[in-house]
Amino acid sequence: MAGLTIRVRGQVQGVGFRPFVWQLAQRLGVTGEVLNDPEGVLIRAYGELDPFLAGLRAEAPPLSRIDAVETAPWHPDPVPQDFTIAASQGEGAQTGVTPDAATCPACLAEISAPNDRRHGYAFANCTHCGPRFSILQGLPYDRARTTMAAFPMCDACAAEYANPADRRFHAQPVACPDCGPRVWIEPEVDGDPIVAAAKRMLAGEVLAIKGLGGFHLACDATNPDAIATLRARKRRPTKPLALMAPLEMVSAHAQVSEAEAARLSDPAAPIVLLTPAGDPLPEALAPGQGTLGWMLPYTPLHHLLLAAVGRPLVMTSGNLSGEPQVIGNGEAREKLAAFADAFLMHDREIARRLDDSVERETRLGPMILRRGRGRVPETLPLPKGFEDAPQVIAYGGQMKSAICLIKNGQALLSHHLGELDDALTWEAFQQAEADYRALFDLEPVAVACDLHPDFRASRHARAQGLPVIEVQHHHAHLAACLGENGWSLDGGKAVGIVLDGLGLGPDGTVWGGEVLLGDYHGFERCAWLKPAPLIGGDRAQMEPWRNALVRLDQAGLSDVADELFPDAPRDMARMAAEKGLNAPMSSSVGRLFDAVAAILGICPMGQSFEGEAAMRLETLARASSGLRRYTLAMRIPVPTMDLGPFDPSEMIRAVATGLRAGEAKENLAFAFHLWLCRTLDGIVLTALAVHGAEVVVLTGGCFQNALLAEMMLGHLEDLPVLVHSSTPANDGSLALGQALIAAAQLVND
Repeated sequence: MAGLTIRVRGQVQGVGFRPFVWQLAQRLGVTGEVLNDPEGVLIRAYGELDPFLAGLRAEAPPLSRIDAVETAPWHPDPVPQDFTIAASQGEGAQTGVTPDAATCPACLAEISAPNDRRHGYAFANCTHCGPRFSILQGLPYDRARTTMAAFPMCDACAAEYANPADRRFHAQPVACPDCGPRVWIEPEVDGDPIVAAAKRMLAGEVLAIKGLGGFHLACDATNPDAIATLRARKRRPTKPLALMAPLEMVSAHAQVSEAEAARLSDPAAPIVLLTPAGDPLPEALAPGQGTLGWMLPYTPLHHLLLAAVGRPLVMTSGNLSGEPQVIGNGEAREKLAAFADAFLMHDREIARRLDDSVERETRLGPMILRRGRGRVPETLPLPKGFEDAPQVIAYGGQMKSAICLIKNGQALLSHHLGELDDALTWEAFQQAEADYRALFDLEPVAVACDLHPDFRASRHARAQGLPVIEVQHHHAHLAACLGENGWSLDGGKAVGIVLDGLGLGPDGTVWGGEVLLGDYHGFERCAWLKPAPLIGGDRAQMEPWRNALVRLDQAGLSDVADELFPDAPRDMARMAAEKGLNAPMSSSVGRLFDAVAAILGICPMGQSFEGEAAMRLETLARASSGLRRYTLAMRIPVPTMDLGPFDPSEMIRAVATGLRAGEAKENLAFAFHLWLCRTLDGIVLTALAVHGAEVVVLTGGCFQNALLAEMMLGHLEDLPVLVHSSTPANDGSLALGQALIAAAQLVND
């Protein structure tokens, strides 16, 4: 017999960890106590402890994440005779806050059982599921510091809450129809509001539905007229719409692999991009795209609603175009009245706005496109060497903004906040910063931001009165991928292929197609796409013909540009490019994707949302098949393997020539992807030979293109390669890279 003090660190509060430990001790005859404190869970245990220690990891609750189990001898006097759950000690934010979690099977069974007291109840939850971060108002996490404080527990719920053998022991949102939140429909009707909402959607109406992190706009996903109505009202002509359905219904409309089914069923319940199959759904859900975004119902309200409708539902963010998602009832009535025919409301307040996470499974593994509800506020352990890193806050970029906090050897990357050009998104950014700093008791010694002086986040950083560390955009991308993969502070240099839309380079030009040699401490530019002017500045991002024009002109094919874009103001554009009038030079591969898309006739005159042309180009390339696509692609010469700028002109000429010759557009789209991978493969091999780096990194928003990522990894299959799997490759992880670079500088100082 022995005694141990056991410290468990990680996501171990608010997940049923203490009652799990109590039950494990009861089963194994271990005595002592367990409690929460600011560092996690503390156990004092006496008995035969090897099985007990093994069980801590092997049987931990589904929502928990154990980062470390530390032990030290304990010599109790007297020896305890039983095992108890002791009162929590101390206050603080060193332990993680649990993300919101999808309804567990036990709660789903209860709301489905006619004789259960929670039958049909839209807010059933337990320690294994339910709202967490979306209702949290302060730490430590208890009911009084959540939006459930307004709902005193009835005697039955209080008894469950106090019973360590019950799965609702200290489940802060515990509630039932007698004491918890309620749901209603506006305009009000007699009877079950969920049934009334289902009838409205089956009749073709659009509803605003209050969820965990905000409102959705919902309609029948099988009804083309309802989809058209929603698109017209929201002025969202082509951007893909997310769908919600139970797994068996998803499988009737999409290919679902085991990995995709597991991701859909994860407690985070993200939107997962799936290839359509089986019963077809309206093309208007995602025009020109090869995937549809599906999520499973993740609250009891969603389960009840889907059961009543019996069809998949569109579930898209409830917001005005460009604005953050609506979260308040009054705000919804004001802002969504023009979109929705009715409102399905409830009276549990949402403490913070959380967009749905968006993810996909690829041959490289999981890919995070947007990090939101269900994934935050999970923390990432800092790599080796950062143990003594001081507290830092980083503010990310201008688009797909997020905040990153570093504290106690952990990095907390915030949820997706959006584009900071919008005034309300900027307000949400400031609220999120104050929120995270208060919740996690952050006292930073420095701030990090993008090199671009005019980004709102960068100006904000300089106004904090703290030392500011400016980080080049693509260096931050590189560091984010290194950090996510646990690359140590002094692990050696990496060759980073960093492909995205736009980022200011230290030379004052706009970068976006870079091969960097670097680590957390610094970088050098090894190779880059030959620059071309961004005619019209920001307009070049939304009008692909502008990028096609300059690349065709560079390739000596001005006549082709004149044929392809007869209605475009070509003369004015060429004059602007020649004189450098609002036409900054850029090496952006994102704009190269737009150029090739426009040449192939993909939304050349305008995109209705960011990345539309590139996404359609990937879909087109995936439609190619057979040897022809390879023989066509292999005939396109690649630039020499010398470092420095690489010229796409030969590829542009091949695509334009193939188009004139009647070559299938899908083969030309595939040939472009393969040309890019072959070119970068040669550059990487040269960089490795010259510089002797340790690893290759794939990062930047262009690597959200799964075809490009998979092809690139295939070319580099004999090399060690790091990719993103738990943070976005796009600008959503910039703040993480900035924070790591700043921390590296401070550790060295």
